[in-house]
Amino acid sequence: MKDAAISQHLFSGALSGFAGAVLLQPLDLLKTRIQQGDVAQQRTLNTTAIWHTAGDIVKQDGVRGLWRGTTATLMRNVPGVALYMTSLTHLRAVMAKSPYFAIQEMRETKDGIKTVLPKVSNKGNLIAGATARVAVGLLLNPFSVVKARFESELYSYKSLTGSLISVLRSGPSESMRGVLASSLRDAPYAGLFVVLYEAVKREATFLAPNVYPTTIHSLSAASAGAIATMATHPFDVIKTKMQVRSEERYRGFTSTTLRIWQQRGIFGFFDGASLRMSRKVLSSVIGWAVFEGVLLLIHKGDQ
Repeated sequence: MKDAAISQHLFSGALSGFAGAVLLQPLDLLKTRIQQGDVAQQRTLNTTAIWHTAGDIVKQDGVRGLWRGTTATLMRNVPGVALYMTSLTHLRAVMAKSPYFAIQEMRETKDGIKTVLPKVSNKGNLIAGATARVAVGLLLNPFSVVKARFESELYSYKSLTGSLISVLRSGPSESMRGVLASSLRDAPYAGLFVVLYEAVKREATFLAPNVYPTTIHSLSAASAGAIATMATHPFDVIKTKMQVRSEERYRGFTSTTLRIWQQRGIFGFFDGASLRMSRKVLSSVIGWAVFEGVLLLIHKGDQ
Protein backbone atom coordinates (compact mmCIF):
# COMPACT_ATOMS: atom_id res chain seq x y z
CA MET A 1 0.00 0.00 0.00
CA LYS A 2 1.43 3.38 -1.00
CA ASP A 3 2.17 6.06 1.61
CA ALA A 4 -0.56 8.29 0.16
CA ALA A 5 -3.10 5.47 0.42
CA ILE A 6 -2.08 4.72 4.01
CA SER A 7 -2.51 8.35 5.03
CA GLN A 8 -5.91 8.47 3.33
CA HIS A 9 -7.08 5.36 5.19
CA LEU A 10 -5.72 6.64 8.50
CA PHE A 11 -7.48 9.98 7.99
CA SER A 12 -10.78 8.36 7.00
CA GLY A 13 -10.60 5.91 9.91
CA ALA A 14 -9.74 8.62 12.44
CA LEU A 15 -12.61 10.80 11.20
CA SER A 16 -15.10 7.95 11.49
CA GLY A 17 -13.80 7.07 14.97
CA PHE A 18 -14.13 10.67 16.11
CA ALA A 19 -17.71 11.00 14.83
CA GLY A 20 -18.84 7.76 16.45
CA ALA A 21 -17.16 8.47 19.79
CA VAL A 22 -18.63 11.96 20.24
CA LEU A 23 -22.15 11.14 19.08
CA LEU A 24 -22.55 7.82 20.89
CA GLN A 25 -20.69 8.31 24.19
CA PRO A 26 -23.90 8.28 26.31
CA LEU A 27 -24.65 4.71 25.16
CA ASP A 28 -21.14 3.58 26.11
CA LEU A 29 -21.36 5.30 29.49
CA LEU A 30 -24.70 3.73 30.37
CA LYS A 31 -23.52 0.29 29.25
CA THR A 32 -20.48 0.47 31.54
CA ARG A 33 -22.56 1.65 34.51
CA ILE A 34 -25.04 -1.20 34.09
CA GLN A 35 -22.35 -3.87 33.63
CA GLN A 36 -20.14 -2.81 36.54
CA GLY A 37 -22.39 -4.02 39.40
CA ASP A 38 -21.25 -6.62 41.94
CA VAL A 39 -24.58 -7.81 43.32
CA ALA A 40 -27.43 -9.94 42.05
CA GLN A 41 -29.11 -6.83 40.72
CA GLN A 42 -31.09 -5.72 37.70
CA ARG A 43 -33.87 -8.23 38.17
CA THR A 44 -36.04 -5.55 36.62
CA LEU A 45 -36.33 -5.09 32.89
CA ASN A 46 -33.13 -3.89 31.24
CA THR A 47 -35.01 -0.88 29.88
CA THR A 48 -36.02 0.16 33.40
CA ALA A 49 -32.41 -0.12 34.59
CA ILE A 50 -31.24 2.01 31.66
CA TRP A 51 -33.69 4.84 32.37
CA HIS A 52 -32.98 4.68 36.10
CA THR A 53 -29.22 4.88 35.53
CA ALA A 54 -29.58 7.72 33.01
CA GLY A 55 -31.83 9.63 35.40
CA ASP A 56 -29.32 9.30 38.24
CA ILE A 57 -26.50 10.61 36.03
CA VAL A 58 -28.51 13.60 34.78
CA LYS A 59 -29.69 14.38 38.31
CA GLN A 60 -26.15 14.38 39.67
CA ASP A 61 -24.14 15.90 36.79
CA GLY A 62 -26.69 17.31 34.35
CA VAL A 63 -27.07 16.25 30.73
CA ARG A 64 -23.37 16.79 30.09
CA GLY A 65 -22.72 14.00 32.60
CA LEU A 66 -23.85 11.54 29.93
CA TRP A 67 -20.71 12.48 28.01
CA ARG A 68 -18.37 11.68 30.91
CA GLY A 69 -15.30 9.89 29.60
CA THR A 70 -15.59 11.27 26.07
CA THR A 71 -11.94 12.38 26.02
CA ALA A 72 -10.84 8.90 27.14
CA THR A 73 -13.05 7.37 24.46
CA LEU A 74 -11.53 9.63 21.81
CA MET A 75 -8.04 8.69 23.02
CA ARG A 76 -8.94 5.01 22.55
CA ASN A 77 -11.26 5.06 19.53
CA VAL A 78 -9.77 7.62 17.16
CA PRO A 79 -6.38 5.89 16.80
CA GLY A 80 -8.07 2.51 17.33
CA VAL A 81 -10.53 2.87 14.45
CA ALA A 82 -7.88 4.48 12.23
CA LEU A 83 -5.38 1.66 12.85
CA TYR A 84 -8.05 -1.05 12.56
CA MET A 85 -9.49 0.12 9.25
CA THR A 86 -6.07 0.84 7.76
CA SER A 87 -4.58 -2.50 8.82
CA LEU A 88 -7.73 -4.33 7.72
CA THR A 89 -7.57 -2.75 4.26
CA HIS A 90 -3.84 -3.49 4.01
CA LEU A 91 -4.32 -7.13 5.04
CA ARG A 92 -7.13 -7.56 2.52
CA ALA A 93 -5.00 -5.98 -0.22
CA VAL A 94 -2.21 -8.47 0.51
CA MET A 95 -4.61 -11.42 0.72
CA ALA A 96 -6.37 -10.41 -2.51
CA LYS A 97 -3.15 -11.22 -4.38
CA SER A 98 -3.27 -14.82 -3.18
CA PRO A 99 -5.38 -17.31 -5.17
CA TYR A 100 -6.32 -18.90 -1.84
CA PHE A 101 -8.22 -15.78 -0.69
CA ALA A 102 -9.02 -14.01 -3.98
CA ILE A 103 -12.63 -13.91 -5.20
CA GLN A 104 -12.91 -16.03 -8.30
CA GLU A 105 -16.08 -14.52 -9.70
CA MET A 106 -17.24 -10.94 -9.41
CA ARG A 107 -20.62 -9.64 -10.54
CA GLU A 108 -20.51 -6.20 -12.09
CA THR A 109 -23.01 -3.49 -11.20
CA LYS A 110 -24.59 -1.20 -13.72
CA ASP A 111 -23.32 2.13 -12.54
CA GLY A 112 -19.64 1.72 -11.78
CA ILE A 113 -17.70 1.59 -8.56
CA LYS A 114 -19.45 1.53 -5.16
CA THR A 115 -16.35 0.77 -3.13
CA VAL A 116 -12.60 1.23 -3.36
CA LEU A 117 -11.73 -1.45 -0.77
CA PRO A 118 -9.94 -4.71 -1.71
CA LYS A 119 -12.20 -7.71 -2.26
CA VAL A 120 -11.37 -11.14 -0.84
CA SER A 121 -13.28 -14.34 -0.08
CA ASN A 122 -15.37 -14.81 3.07
CA LYS A 123 -12.53 -16.82 4.57
CA GLY A 124 -10.15 -13.97 3.84
CA ASN A 125 -12.53 -11.40 5.36
CA LEU A 126 -12.93 -13.53 8.48
CA ILE A 127 -9.18 -13.90 9.03
CA ALA A 128 -8.34 -10.28 8.14
CA GLY A 129 -11.08 -8.83 10.36
CA ALA A 130 -10.19 -10.95 13.38
CA THR A 131 -6.43 -10.42 13.03
CA ALA A 132 -6.62 -6.65 12.62
CA ARG A 133 -9.09 -6.17 15.48
CA VAL A 134 -7.22 -8.32 18.01
CA ALA A 135 -3.85 -6.74 17.14
CA VAL A 136 -5.18 -3.22 17.64
CA GLY A 137 -6.98 -4.31 20.81
CA LEU A 138 -3.77 -5.68 22.33
CA LEU A 139 -1.86 -2.52 21.44
CA LEU A 140 -4.46 -0.17 22.93
CA ASN A 141 -5.68 -2.23 25.89
CA PRO A 142 -4.26 0.21 28.49
CA PHE A 143 -6.38 2.94 26.90
CA SER A 144 -9.42 0.63 27.03
CA VAL A 145 -8.89 0.16 30.78
CA VAL A 146 -8.70 3.94 31.32
CA LYS A 147 -11.79 4.47 29.14
CA ALA A 148 -13.86 1.95 31.12
CA ARG A 149 -12.76 3.40 34.46
CA PHE A 150 -13.51 6.96 33.39
CA GLU A 151 -17.04 5.87 32.43
CA SER A 152 -17.49 4.10 35.75
CA GLU A 153 -18.14 6.07 38.96
CA LEU A 154 -16.00 3.59 40.92
CA TYR A 155 -12.82 5.60 40.25
CA SER A 156 -12.07 9.22 41.04
CA TYR A 157 -9.55 9.92 38.32
CA LYS A 158 -8.96 13.65 37.94
CA SER A 159 -6.99 13.74 34.71
CA LEU A 160 -6.61 11.54 31.66
CA THR A 161 -2.82 11.66 31.72
CA GLY A 162 -2.67 10.89 35.43
CA SER A 163 -5.00 7.92 35.09
CA LEU A 164 -3.03 6.47 32.17
CA ILE A 165 0.28 6.86 34.06
CA SER A 166 -1.31 5.22 37.12
CA VAL A 167 -2.46 2.22 35.08
CA LEU A 168 0.88 1.83 33.29
CA ARG A 169 2.88 2.12 36.53
CA SER A 170 0.84 -0.72 38.02
CA GLY A 171 2.32 -3.04 35.41
CA PRO A 172 0.79 -5.55 32.98
CA SER A 173 -1.58 -6.90 35.63
CA GLU A 174 -3.51 -3.61 35.39
CA SER A 175 -2.70 -2.28 31.91
CA MET A 176 -3.69 -5.60 30.31
CA ARG A 177 -6.74 -6.29 32.49
CA GLY A 178 -9.51 -7.94 30.49
CA VAL A 179 -7.34 -8.51 27.43
CA LEU A 180 -8.37 -12.18 27.06
CA ALA A 181 -12.07 -11.31 27.25
CA SER A 182 -11.48 -8.45 24.79
CA SER A 183 -9.76 -10.77 22.34
CA LEU A 184 -12.50 -13.40 22.65
CA ARG A 185 -15.02 -10.63 21.97
CA ASP A 186 -13.14 -8.81 19.22
CA ALA A 187 -11.87 -11.70 17.09
CA PRO A 188 -15.27 -13.27 16.31
CA TYR A 189 -16.97 -9.85 16.25
CA ALA A 190 -14.61 -8.38 13.68
CA GLY A 191 -14.47 -11.56 11.62
CA LEU A 192 -18.25 -11.93 11.52
CA PHE A 193 -18.74 -8.21 10.91
CA VAL A 194 -16.44 -8.01 7.89
CA VAL A 195 -17.89 -11.18 6.34
CA LEU A 196 -21.49 -10.04 6.84
CA TYR A 197 -20.74 -6.43 5.85
CA GLU A 198 -19.17 -7.43 2.56
CA ALA A 199 -21.86 -10.04 1.83
CA VAL A 200 -24.76 -7.64 2.43
CA LYS A 201 -22.99 -4.85 0.53
CA ARG A 202 -22.30 -7.14 -2.43
CA GLU A 203 -25.90 -8.36 -2.65
CA ALA A 204 -27.40 -4.90 -2.10
CA THR A 205 -25.16 -3.36 -4.75
CA PHE A 206 -26.14 -6.06 -7.24
CA LEU A 207 -29.87 -5.94 -6.48
CA ALA A 208 -30.12 -2.13 -6.21
CA PRO A 209 -27.33 -0.68 -8.37
CA ASN A 210 -28.87 2.78 -8.50
CA VAL A 211 -29.00 3.27 -4.73
CA TYR A 212 -26.58 5.88 -3.35
CA PRO A 213 -23.39 4.17 -2.05
CA THR A 214 -23.66 5.69 1.45
CA THR A 215 -27.10 4.09 1.87
CA ILE A 216 -25.73 0.68 0.93
CA HIS A 217 -22.72 1.06 3.23
CA SER A 218 -24.97 2.12 6.13
CA LEU A 219 -27.46 -0.73 5.63
CA SER A 220 -24.65 -3.27 5.33
CA ALA A 221 -22.90 -2.00 8.46
CA ALA A 222 -26.10 -1.91 10.54
CA SER A 223 -27.03 -5.49 9.60
CA ALA A 224 -23.53 -6.83 10.25
CA GLY A 225 -23.14 -4.88 13.49
CA ALA A 226 -26.40 -6.16 14.97
CA ILE A 227 -25.65 -9.83 14.39
CA ALA A 228 -21.98 -9.68 15.42
CA THR A 229 -22.79 -7.72 18.59
CA MET A 230 -25.28 -10.20 20.02
CA ALA A 231 -23.01 -13.15 19.24
CA THR A 232 -20.12 -11.67 21.26
CA HIS A 233 -21.81 -9.68 24.03
CA PRO A 234 -21.08 -12.06 26.96
CA PHE A 235 -17.35 -11.39 26.56
CA ASP A 236 -18.01 -7.64 26.68
CA VAL A 237 -19.68 -8.02 30.09
CA ILE A 238 -16.74 -10.09 31.37
CA LYS A 239 -14.24 -7.52 30.03
CA THR A 240 -16.00 -4.59 31.71
CA LYS A 241 -16.19 -6.36 35.08
CA MET A 242 -12.50 -7.22 34.96
CA GLN A 243 -11.45 -3.68 34.02
CA VAL A 244 -13.52 -1.68 36.52
CA ARG A 245 -13.82 -3.96 39.57
CA SER A 246 -10.80 -4.07 41.89
CA GLU A 247 -11.85 -7.09 43.98
CA GLU A 248 -9.72 -10.23 43.77
CA ARG A 249 -12.65 -12.28 42.43
CA TYR A 250 -12.60 -10.18 39.25
CA ARG A 251 -8.90 -10.51 38.49
CA GLY A 252 -9.17 -13.65 36.39
CA PHE A 253 -11.25 -14.56 33.36
CA THR A 254 -12.57 -17.81 34.83
CA SER A 255 -13.36 -16.39 38.28
CA THR A 256 -15.16 -13.40 36.73
CA THR A 257 -17.22 -15.68 34.50
CA LEU A 258 -18.21 -17.86 37.45
CA ARG A 259 -19.09 -14.81 39.56
CA ILE A 260 -21.44 -13.47 36.88
CA TRP A 261 -23.07 -16.89 36.51
CA GLN A 262 -23.56 -17.27 40.27
CA GLN A 263 -25.11 -13.83 40.62
CA ARG A 264 -27.30 -13.52 37.56
CA GLY A 265 -27.21 -16.76 35.58
CA ILE A 266 -27.28 -16.57 31.80
CA PHE A 267 -29.01 -13.16 31.90
CA GLY A 268 -25.96 -11.64 33.59
CA PHE A 269 -23.96 -12.14 30.42
CA PHE A 270 -26.37 -9.92 28.49
CA ASP A 271 -26.47 -6.90 30.81
CA GLY A 272 -26.37 -3.77 28.67
CA ALA A 273 -26.93 -5.77 25.48
CA SER A 274 -29.50 -3.34 24.07
CA LEU A 275 -27.15 -0.40 24.70
CA ARG A 276 -24.19 -2.11 23.08
CA MET A 277 -26.41 -3.23 20.21
CA SER A 278 -27.60 0.34 19.64
CA ARG A 279 -24.11 1.75 19.90
CA LYS A 280 -22.51 -0.85 17.65
CA VAL A 281 -25.18 -0.57 14.98
CA LEU A 282 -25.00 3.22 14.96
CA SER A 283 -21.20 3.36 15.19
CA SER A 284 -20.95 0.82 12.36
CA VAL A 285 -23.29 2.92 10.23
CA ILE A 286 -21.42 6.15 11.02
CA GLY A 287 -17.96 4.61 10.90
CA TRP A 288 -18.19 2.66 7.65
CA ALA A 289 -20.31 5.24 5.87
CA VAL A 290 -17.77 7.96 6.73
CA PHE A 291 -14.77 5.70 6.03
CA GLU A 292 -15.90 4.46 2.62
CA GLY A 293 -17.55 7.77 1.76
CA VAL A 294 -14.35 9.75 2.33
CA LEU A 295 -12.29 7.20 0.38
CA LEU A 296 -14.75 7.36 -2.53
CA LEU A 297 -14.53 11.16 -2.55
CA ILE A 298 -10.73 10.99 -2.53
CA HIS A 299 -10.80 8.35 -5.28
CA LYS A 300 -13.07 10.46 -7.47
CA GLY A 301 -10.97 13.53 -6.82
CA ASP A 302 -7.82 11.70 -7.98
CA GLN A 303 -9.44 10.62 -11.26
